[in-house]
Amino acid sequence: MNVLVVNAGSSSLKYQLINTDTEVAYAKGLCEKIGAPDSSITHKNLIKGTKLEKAAAMPDHAEAMKYVIESLTDAEYGCIGSMDEIDAIGHRVVHGGPYFTDSTLLTKEIFEKLQLCKAFAPLHTEAHIMGINGCTAVMPDKPQVLVFDTAFHKTMPMEAYFYALPYEYYEKYSIRRYGAHGTSHRFVSAEMAKILGKPIEETKIVTCHIGNGSSITAVLGGKVIDTSMGLTPLAGVEMGTRCGDIDPSVVTYIMEKENLTPAQMDHIMNKKSGFLGVSGVDSDSRALEATIAKGPSDPSYARAKLAVDILCHGIKKYIGSYAALMNGLDAVVFTAGIGENNASLRESVCENMEFLGISFDKKANNENAHVSGNTRISTEDSKVAVYVLPTNEELVIARDTAEIAAKA
Repeated sequence: MNVLVVNAGSSSLKYQLINTDTEVAYAKGLCEKIGAPDSSITHKNLIKGTKLEKAAAMPDHAEAMKYVIESLTDAEYGCIGSMDEIDAIGHRVVHGGPYFTDSTLLTKEIFEKLQLCKAFAPLHTEAHIMGINGCTAVMPDKPQVLVFDTAFHKTMPMEAYFYALPYEYYEKYSIRRYGAHGTSHRFVSAEMAKILGKPIEETKIVTCHIGNGSSITAVLGGKVIDTSMGLTPLAGVEMGTRCGDIDPSVVTYIMEKENLTPAQMDHIMNKKSGFLGVSGVDSDSRALEATIAKGPSDPSYARAKLAVDILCHGIKKYIGSYAALMNGLDAVVFTAGIGENNASLRESVCENMEFLGISFDKKANNENAHVSGNTRISTEDSKVAVYVLPTNEELVIARDTAEIAAKA
Protein backbone atom coordinates (compact mmCIF):
# COMPACT_ATOMS: atom_id res chain seq x y z
CA MET A 1 0.00 0.00 0.00
CA ASN A 2 1.26 3.51 -0.87
CA VAL A 3 0.65 5.85 2.06
CA LEU A 4 1.11 9.61 1.90
CA VAL A 5 2.24 10.72 5.37
CA VAL A 6 1.37 14.34 6.13
CA ASN A 7 2.69 16.50 8.97
CA ALA A 8 0.97 19.86 8.69
CA GLY A 9 2.10 23.02 10.48
CA SER A 10 0.36 26.37 10.52
CA SER A 11 2.37 27.57 7.50
CA SER A 12 4.12 24.37 6.40
CA LEU A 13 3.38 20.86 5.19
CA LYS A 14 5.92 18.03 5.37
CA TYR A 15 5.17 14.83 3.51
CA GLN A 16 6.54 11.39 2.61
CA LEU A 17 5.23 8.75 0.27
CA ILE A 18 5.93 5.31 1.74
CA ASN A 19 5.21 1.86 0.38
CA THR A 20 4.20 -0.11 3.46
CA ASP A 21 4.74 -3.51 1.82
CA THR A 22 8.46 -2.83 1.37
CA GLU A 23 8.67 0.00 3.96
CA VAL A 24 10.57 2.04 1.40
CA ALA A 25 10.08 5.81 1.22
CA TYR A 26 9.70 6.86 -2.42
CA ALA A 27 9.73 10.62 -1.91
CA LYS A 28 9.62 13.35 0.68
CA GLY A 29 9.16 17.08 0.64
CA LEU A 30 8.27 20.30 2.36
CA CYS A 31 5.89 23.11 1.48
CA GLU A 32 6.98 26.28 3.28
CA LYS A 33 5.48 29.68 4.03
CA ILE A 34 1.95 28.65 3.07
CA GLY A 35 -0.21 31.78 2.93
CA ALA A 36 2.78 34.07 2.32
CA PRO A 37 3.80 35.60 -1.02
CA ASP A 38 7.15 33.76 -1.03
CA SER A 39 5.81 30.22 -0.48
CA SER A 40 7.80 27.35 -1.99
CA ILE A 41 8.11 23.58 -2.28
CA THR A 42 11.14 21.33 -1.96
CA HIS A 43 10.61 17.79 -3.26
CA LYS A 44 13.05 14.86 -3.29
CA ASN A 45 12.64 11.62 -5.23
CA LEU A 46 14.43 9.19 -2.92
CA ILE A 47 14.60 6.45 -5.57
CA LYS A 48 16.03 8.49 -8.45
CA GLY A 49 17.97 10.87 -6.21
CA THR A 50 16.48 13.92 -7.95
CA LYS A 51 15.46 17.14 -6.23
CA LEU A 52 12.99 19.88 -7.14
CA GLU A 53 12.95 23.33 -5.54
CA LYS A 54 10.66 26.05 -6.76
CA ALA A 55 8.53 29.01 -5.74
CA ALA A 56 4.85 28.12 -5.72
CA ALA A 57 1.81 30.22 -4.87
CA MET A 58 0.15 28.49 -1.90
CA PRO A 59 -2.59 30.61 -0.32
CA ASP A 60 -3.75 27.63 1.74
CA HIS A 61 -3.04 23.95 2.51
CA ALA A 62 -5.38 22.75 -0.25
CA GLU A 63 -3.26 24.56 -2.82
CA ALA A 64 -0.12 23.16 -1.17
CA MET A 65 -1.50 19.64 -1.58
CA LYS A 66 -2.02 20.28 -5.28
CA TYR A 67 1.69 21.02 -5.59
CA VAL A 68 2.50 17.89 -3.57
CA ILE A 69 0.51 15.73 -6.00
CA GLU A 70 1.99 17.58 -8.96
CA SER A 71 5.52 16.87 -7.65
CA LEU A 72 4.80 13.21 -6.86
CA THR A 73 3.48 12.63 -10.38
CA ASP A 74 5.99 14.81 -12.25
CA ALA A 75 7.66 13.04 -15.20
CA GLU A 76 11.17 14.02 -14.08
CA TYR A 77 10.94 14.32 -10.30
CA GLY A 78 7.91 12.16 -9.49
CA CYS A 79 7.71 8.57 -8.32
CA ILE A 80 4.13 7.59 -9.25
CA GLY A 81 2.12 7.80 -12.45
CA SER A 82 -0.99 9.40 -11.02
CA MET A 83 -2.82 10.28 -7.83
CA ASP A 84 -4.65 6.95 -8.14
CA GLU A 85 -1.49 5.21 -6.88
CA ILE A 86 -1.89 6.85 -3.46
CA ASP A 87 -3.97 4.41 -1.40
CA ALA A 88 -4.34 6.30 1.88
CA ILE A 89 -3.23 9.37 3.81
CA GLY A 90 -1.81 9.31 7.33
CA HIS A 91 -1.75 12.46 9.44
CA ARG A 92 0.55 13.14 12.36
CA VAL A 93 -1.52 14.71 15.16
CA VAL A 94 0.34 16.10 18.17
CA HIS A 95 -2.34 15.89 20.85
CA GLY A 96 -5.34 13.60 21.19
CA GLY A 97 -6.41 15.01 24.56
CA PRO A 98 -8.68 12.67 26.54
CA TYR A 99 -10.57 11.81 23.36
CA PHE A 100 -8.12 9.69 21.35
CA THR A 101 -5.87 6.91 22.65
CA ASP A 102 -5.37 5.04 19.37
CA SER A 103 -4.86 5.82 15.70
CA THR A 104 -8.23 6.16 14.03
CA LEU A 105 -9.92 6.44 10.64
CA LEU A 106 -11.12 9.95 9.84
CA THR A 107 -14.89 10.31 9.76
CA LYS A 108 -17.18 13.30 10.13
CA GLU A 109 -17.70 12.44 13.81
CA ILE A 110 -13.95 11.99 14.42
CA PHE A 111 -13.22 15.31 12.71
CA GLU A 112 -15.72 17.08 14.97
CA LYS A 113 -14.14 15.50 18.05
CA LEU A 114 -10.69 16.57 16.87
CA GLN A 115 -11.83 20.19 17.21
CA LEU A 116 -12.00 19.62 20.97
CA CYS A 117 -8.24 18.95 21.04
CA LYS A 118 -7.55 22.61 20.25
CA ALA A 119 -7.72 23.36 23.97
CA PHE A 120 -4.66 21.15 24.59
CA ALA A 121 -2.52 22.16 21.59
CA PRO A 122 -4.23 25.08 19.82
CA LEU A 123 -1.51 25.92 17.29
CA HIS A 124 -0.74 22.31 16.42
CA THR A 125 -4.35 21.13 16.21
CA GLU A 126 -5.44 24.04 14.03
CA ALA A 127 -2.56 23.24 11.68
CA HIS A 128 -3.54 19.55 11.55
CA ILE A 129 -7.11 20.53 10.69
CA MET A 130 -5.86 22.71 7.84
CA GLY A 131 -3.79 19.79 6.56
CA ILE A 132 -6.77 17.44 6.73
CA ASN A 133 -8.97 19.95 4.91
CA GLY A 134 -6.28 20.37 2.27
CA CYS A 135 -6.09 16.62 1.65
CA THR A 136 -9.87 16.29 1.60
CA ALA A 137 -10.17 19.07 -0.98
CA VAL A 138 -7.68 17.42 -3.34
CA MET A 139 -8.31 13.72 -2.58
CA PRO A 140 -11.86 13.46 -1.20
CA ASP A 141 -12.17 9.72 -1.79
CA LYS A 142 -8.92 8.62 -0.14
CA PRO A 143 -9.14 7.13 3.39
CA GLN A 144 -7.41 9.34 5.94
CA VAL A 145 -6.04 8.13 9.28
CA LEU A 146 -5.10 10.21 12.33
CA VAL A 147 -2.05 9.03 14.29
CA PHE A 148 -1.63 10.73 17.67
CA ASP A 149 1.67 11.54 19.38
CA THR A 150 -0.02 11.11 22.75
CA ALA A 151 -1.41 7.62 22.05
CA PHE A 152 1.71 5.63 22.98
CA HIS A 153 1.61 7.13 26.47
CA LYS A 154 -1.88 5.82 27.23
CA THR A 155 -0.43 2.96 29.33
CA MET A 156 0.88 5.28 32.06
CA PRO A 157 -0.52 4.38 35.48
CA MET A 158 -2.69 6.97 37.17
CA GLU A 159 0.00 7.91 39.70
CA ALA A 160 2.26 8.86 36.78
CA TYR A 161 -0.19 10.98 34.83
CA PHE A 162 -2.19 12.54 37.65
CA TYR A 163 -1.29 15.99 39.02
CA ALA A 164 -1.71 16.61 42.74
CA LEU A 165 -4.29 19.32 42.15
CA PRO A 166 -7.92 19.29 43.31
CA TYR A 167 -9.54 16.23 41.71
CA GLU A 168 -12.32 18.39 40.29
CA TYR A 169 -9.93 19.90 37.69
CA TYR A 170 -9.22 16.46 36.32
CA GLU A 171 -12.96 15.75 36.13
CA LYS A 172 -13.91 19.15 34.67
CA TYR A 173 -10.99 19.93 32.37
CA SER A 174 -9.09 16.63 31.92
CA ILE A 175 -5.96 18.15 33.47
CA ARG A 176 -3.33 15.37 33.47
CA ARG A 177 -0.03 14.31 31.92
CA TYR A 178 -0.38 13.26 28.27
CA GLY A 179 3.19 13.22 26.95
CA ALA A 180 4.40 13.79 23.39
CA HIS A 181 6.66 12.36 20.65
CA GLY A 182 4.86 9.05 21.14
CA THR A 183 5.45 7.78 17.60
CA SER A 184 9.19 8.37 18.01
CA HIS A 185 9.40 6.70 21.44
CA ARG A 186 7.34 3.81 20.11
CA PHE A 187 9.61 3.28 17.10
CA VAL A 188 13.01 3.46 18.84
CA SER A 189 11.95 1.37 21.85
CA ALA A 190 10.80 -1.41 19.49
CA GLU A 191 14.05 -1.16 17.52
CA MET A 192 16.06 -1.29 20.73
CA ALA A 193 14.27 -4.45 21.85
CA LYS A 194 15.26 -6.10 18.56
CA ILE A 195 18.91 -5.13 19.15
CA LEU A 196 18.78 -6.52 22.68
CA GLY A 197 17.56 -9.78 21.21
CA LYS A 198 14.77 -10.32 23.69
CA PRO A 199 10.98 -9.96 23.66
CA ILE A 200 10.01 -6.34 24.20
CA GLU A 201 7.80 -7.52 27.09
CA GLU A 202 11.02 -8.31 28.98
CA THR A 203 12.82 -5.01 28.41
CA LYS A 204 13.49 -1.88 30.46
CA ILE A 205 14.34 1.02 28.15
CA VAL A 206 14.70 4.79 28.54
CA THR A 207 14.20 6.62 25.26
CA CYS A 208 15.57 10.16 24.91
CA HIS A 209 14.01 12.12 22.04
CA ILE A 210 16.24 15.22 22.08
CA GLY A 211 15.62 17.93 19.53
CA ASN A 212 14.28 21.47 19.48
CA GLY A 213 11.50 19.85 21.49
CA SER A 214 12.64 17.08 23.84
CA SER A 215 11.06 14.35 25.93
CA ILE A 216 12.28 11.34 27.92
CA THR A 217 10.18 8.19 28.33
CA ALA A 218 10.36 5.09 30.52
CA VAL A 219 9.27 2.04 28.50
CA LEU A 220 8.79 -1.07 30.63
CA GLY A 221 7.88 -4.23 28.75
CA GLY A 222 7.03 -2.20 25.66
CA LYS A 223 4.62 0.04 27.55
CA VAL A 224 5.08 3.59 28.79
CA ILE A 225 5.05 3.96 32.56
CA ASP A 226 6.16 7.61 32.68
CA THR A 227 7.22 10.43 30.38
CA SER A 228 8.64 13.90 30.88
CA MET A 229 6.18 16.08 28.95
CA GLY A 230 2.89 16.87 30.62
CA LEU A 231 -0.47 18.42 29.79
CA THR A 232 1.35 20.18 26.96
CA PRO A 233 4.81 19.86 25.37
CA LEU A 234 6.15 22.55 27.73
CA ALA A 235 7.09 20.25 30.62
CA GLY A 236 10.20 18.11 31.09
CA VAL A 237 13.78 18.96 30.15
CA GLU A 238 14.97 22.28 28.77
CA MET A 239 14.35 22.74 25.03
CA GLY A 240 15.18 25.15 22.22
CA THR A 241 12.79 27.88 23.37
CA ARG A 242 10.80 26.09 26.11
CA CYS A 243 11.70 26.22 29.77
CA GLY A 244 10.78 22.67 30.75
CA ASP A 245 10.09 21.89 34.42
CA ILE A 246 9.99 24.88 36.75
CA ASP A 247 8.45 25.69 40.13
CA PRO A 248 4.85 26.73 39.31
CA SER A 249 5.20 29.70 41.64
CA VAL A 250 7.83 31.13 39.30
CA VAL A 251 5.01 31.74 36.84
CA THR A 252 2.82 33.78 39.16
CA TYR A 253 5.84 35.57 40.63
CA ILE A 254 7.08 36.81 37.24
CA MET A 255 3.55 37.68 36.11
CA GLU A 256 3.09 39.87 39.17
CA LYS A 257 6.50 41.53 38.93
CA GLU A 258 6.29 42.16 35.17
CA ASN A 259 2.53 42.79 35.05
CA LEU A 260 2.02 40.09 32.42
CA THR A 261 -1.14 38.50 31.08
CA PRO A 262 -1.44 34.68 30.93
CA ALA A 263 -0.88 34.82 27.17
CA GLN A 264 2.28 36.88 27.59
CA MET A 265 3.66 34.52 30.24
CA ASP A 266 2.83 31.54 28.07
CA HIS A 267 4.78 33.15 25.22
CA ILE A 268 7.82 33.66 27.46
CA MET A 269 7.84 30.04 28.63
CA ASN A 270 7.24 28.55 25.17
CA LYS A 271 9.06 30.93 22.83
CA LYS A 272 11.67 32.93 24.79
CA SER A 273 13.09 30.42 27.26
CA GLY A 274 15.22 27.27 27.00
CA PHE A 275 18.47 27.49 25.03
CA LEU A 276 17.48 30.90 23.67
CA GLY A 277 16.55 32.46 26.99
CA VAL A 278 19.49 31.12 29.00
CA SER A 279 22.24 31.60 26.41
CA GLY A 280 21.09 34.79 24.76
CA VAL A 281 22.76 33.32 21.67
CA ASP A 282 20.37 31.04 19.80
CA SER A 283 17.75 28.30 20.20
CA ASP A 284 19.78 25.93 18.00
CA SER A 285 22.18 23.61 19.80
CA ARG A 286 24.63 23.81 16.88
CA ALA A 287 25.04 27.55 17.43
CA LEU A 288 25.62 26.96 21.16
CA GLU A 289 28.22 24.26 20.47
CA ALA A 290 29.99 26.60 18.05
CA THR A 291 30.07 29.30 20.71
CA ILE A 292 31.36 26.88 23.36
CA ALA A 293 34.10 25.72 20.96
CA LYS A 294 35.51 29.26 20.90
CA GLY A 295 36.43 28.87 24.56
CA PRO A 296 36.01 31.00 27.71
CA SER A 297 37.42 34.08 26.01
CA ASP A 298 34.22 34.43 24.00
CA PRO A 299 31.78 36.72 25.85
CA SER A 300 28.87 34.37 25.18
CA TYR A 301 30.71 31.21 26.29
CA ALA A 302 29.54 31.01 29.92
CA ARG A 303 25.84 31.37 29.18
CA ALA A 304 25.97 29.07 26.16
CA LYS A 305 27.69 26.41 28.24
CA LEU A 306 25.18 26.89 31.06
CA ALA A 307 22.28 26.34 28.63
CA VAL A 308 23.76 23.04 27.43
CA ASP A 309 24.70 21.94 30.96
CA ILE A 310 21.11 22.46 32.13
CA LEU A 311 19.83 20.09 29.44
CA CYS A 312 22.48 17.44 30.19
CA HIS A 313 21.68 17.64 33.90
CA GLY A 314 17.98 17.21 33.20
CA ILE A 315 18.41 14.21 30.90
CA LYS A 316 20.72 12.46 33.37
CA LYS A 317 18.23 13.07 36.17
CA TYR A 318 15.34 11.58 34.19
CA ILE A 319 17.35 8.50 33.21
CA GLY A 320 18.20 7.84 36.86
CA SER A 321 14.67 8.34 38.11
CA TYR A 322 13.18 6.14 35.39
CA ALA A 323 15.69 3.38 36.14
CA ALA A 324 14.44 3.52 39.74
CA LEU A 325 10.81 3.27 38.58
CA MET A 326 11.57 0.23 36.41
CA ASN A 327 13.81 -1.44 39.03
CA GLY A 328 16.66 -1.61 36.54
CA LEU A 329 17.68 -0.69 33.05
CA ASP A 330 18.55 -2.61 29.88
CA ALA A 331 19.17 0.26 27.49
CA VAL A 332 19.25 4.00 26.91
CA VAL A 333 18.41 5.35 23.45
CA PHE A 334 19.28 8.77 22.02
CA THR A 335 17.28 9.92 19.01
CA ALA A 336 16.04 13.02 17.11
CA GLY A 337 18.13 15.96 15.88
CA ILE A 338 20.28 16.66 18.92
CA GLY A 339 20.21 13.12 20.27
CA GLU A 340 21.46 11.70 16.98
CA ASN A 341 24.05 14.37 16.16
CA ASN A 342 25.46 15.92 19.34
CA ALA A 343 28.26 13.64 20.60
CA SER A 344 29.39 15.98 23.38
CA LEU A 345 25.90 16.12 24.87
CA ARG A 346 25.64 12.32 24.89
CA GLU A 347 29.02 12.09 26.63
CA SER A 348 28.03 14.66 29.26
CA VAL A 349 24.84 12.73 30.01
CA CYS A 350 26.43 9.27 30.17
CA GLU A 351 29.69 9.99 31.98
CA ASN A 352 29.84 9.08 35.67
CA MET A 353 26.90 6.68 35.31
CA GLU A 354 28.86 3.52 36.11
CA PHE A 355 26.79 2.96 39.24
CA LEU A 356 23.80 2.47 36.95
CA GLY A 357 25.62 -0.05 34.77
CA ILE A 358 26.60 2.33 31.95
CA SER A 359 30.15 1.91 30.65
CA PHE A 360 30.43 4.65 28.04
CA ASP A 361 32.58 4.25 24.92
CA LYS A 362 33.92 7.74 24.16
CA LYS A 363 35.76 6.59 21.06
CA ALA A 364 32.68 5.00 19.49
CA ASN A 365 30.60 8.03 20.45
CA ASN A 366 32.99 10.51 18.82
CA GLU A 367 33.82 8.44 15.74
CA ASN A 368 30.17 7.75 14.99
CA ALA A 369 28.91 11.21 15.87
CA HIS A 370 27.53 11.84 12.39
CA VAL A 371 27.12 8.31 11.07
CA SER A 372 23.56 7.42 10.13
CA GLY A 373 22.12 4.14 11.31
CA ASN A 374 22.06 2.29 14.62
CA THR A 375 25.22 3.00 16.62
CA ARG A 376 26.33 1.49 19.94
CA ILE A 377 28.10 4.03 22.16
CA SER A 378 28.56 1.86 25.26
CA THR A 379 31.33 -0.68 25.69
CA GLU A 380 30.69 -4.33 24.88
CA ASP A 381 30.84 -5.26 28.57
CA SER A 382 28.46 -2.49 29.64
CA LYS A 383 25.53 -3.86 31.68
CA VAL A 384 23.34 -1.18 30.10
CA ALA A 385 23.42 -0.78 26.31
CA VAL A 386 23.51 2.81 25.07
CA TYR A 387 22.57 3.41 21.44
CA VAL A 388 21.99 6.19 18.96
CA LEU A 389 18.98 5.17 16.85
CA PRO A 390 17.55 7.31 14.05
CA THR A 391 13.85 7.72 14.62
CA ASN A 392 11.28 7.13 11.89
CA GLU A 393 7.96 8.62 12.94
CA GLU A 394 6.73 8.65 9.34
CA LEU A 395 7.09 4.87 9.07
CA VAL A 396 5.06 4.37 12.27
CA ILE A 397 2.33 6.61 10.87
CA ALA A 398 2.40 4.78 7.54
CA ARG A 399 2.13 1.36 9.23
CA ASP A 400 -0.87 2.41 11.34
CA THR A 401 -2.51 4.05 8.35
CA ALA A 402 -2.11 0.98 6.14
CA GLU A 403 -3.53 -1.32 8.80
CA ILE A 404 -6.57 0.85 9.53
CA ALA A 405 -7.22 1.76 5.89
CA ALA A 406 -7.08 -1.91 4.86
CA LYS A 407 -9.74 -2.77 7.43
CA ALA A 408 -11.87 0.15 6.31
